[in-house]
Amino acid sequence: MKIGFIGLGNMAKAMIGGMLSKEIASKEDIIGSAKTQTTLTDIEAKYGIETTLDNSRVAQQADILILAVKPQFFSEVIPGIREKVKEDALIISIAAGRTIADIESLFGREIKLVRCMPNTPALVGAGCTGVCRNEKVSEEDMTKCMELMESFGIAQEVPERLMDAVSGVSGCSPAYVFMFLEALADGAVEAGMQRKQAYTFAAQAVMGSARLMLETGKHPGELKDMVTSPAGTTIEGVRVLEEKGFRGAVIDAVKASVEKNKNM
Repeated sequence: MKIGFIGLGNMAKAMIGGMLSKEIASKEDIIGSAKTQTTLTDIEAKYGIETTLDNSRVAQQADILILAVKPQFFSEVIPGIREKVKEDALIISIAAGRTIADIESLFGREIKLVRCMPNTPALVGAGCTGVCRNEKVSEEDMTKCMELMESFGIAQEVPERLMDAVSGVSGCSPAYVFMFLEALADGAVEAGMQRKQAYTFAAQAVMGSARLMLETGKHPGELKDMVTSPAGTTIEGVRVLEEKGFRGAVIDAVKASVEKNKNM
């Protein structure tokens, strides 16, 4: 089985690294294309896969073809490869905002298509990916796709109508979390801690909190209550966050991201 990547940016690199580390594919099983020789040289050195500047060459060889270019380039890239793609190839898109109907229209023929929305923590094997498919994708095809997506984190199938929500809650949210981490560290620096140490404390606290929720299955409100002792320091901080509209700001940010994704 040959896996082809058109586009070799950060997300493609995360996927390739996951596949190789989990031994889902060998380097001989993967081929990728990019716009510059510099990118190809870097990818070859890091992963040892076959690379090319020719998208058509990837399309011709791939049994699973992963479209890893930015959504605005689909209208340029797909017309150049659609006649080269194998009839029974499984096509996977990781572009935000490009619906199944959009992509099918660009191919102009029946295709097996899965739409995925991974996020940047995939770069460290901790991604979260939403997945949906068209009616041509079999259970066997979907199993292969999910195996690939789970090589760099968790993946769950959702109806396509929820893909914009996936983008808002997991695709965009790492940026919000990084802003939160930076603010936490700023608070610690103001209290006298060295910045490098402040980042370590803040990041570990956030990572540990997320892991605690996932592994215990407890509601986040219940876990919050476990930390907030009567008349203690934590409840005082919670009071300030509520006073400043913390929850409302986060909800509005997700809502704005979802609306932007719908209109791309």
